[in-house]
Amino acid sequence: MELKHVIPNMEKTFGNLEYAGEGKVEQRRINGRMTTLSRSYNLYSDIQRADDIEVILPQEAGEKFFEHEEKVKLVNAKITAEGYKIGDRGFTKYILHADDMVKA
Repeated sequence: MELKHVIPNMEKTFGNLEYAGEGKVEQRRINGRMTTLSRSYNLYSDIQRADDIEVILPQEAGEKFFEHEEKVKLVNAKITAEGYKIGDRGFTKYILHADDMVKA
């Protein structure tokens, strides 16, 4: 059985989320035209305080515009894991995806 993603308990895992700014835009050339595949956004969490939370939204969600530190809510959030190695050591990067991000 393959683990595809984990559905987090958003309230316990992240608490209240606030918009912290835009991240990266992933684009690819398709049929000679640059096409946006996904956009990432940075969020503040009152539970996960060590780092900003980065969420990746699909192109279908469109570009998001929020005020800095405005409370937001993620729609259908899920976490995936990606393994990588540095030298002889293995590490895991956890990636948060959502179908959309709306005002809370």
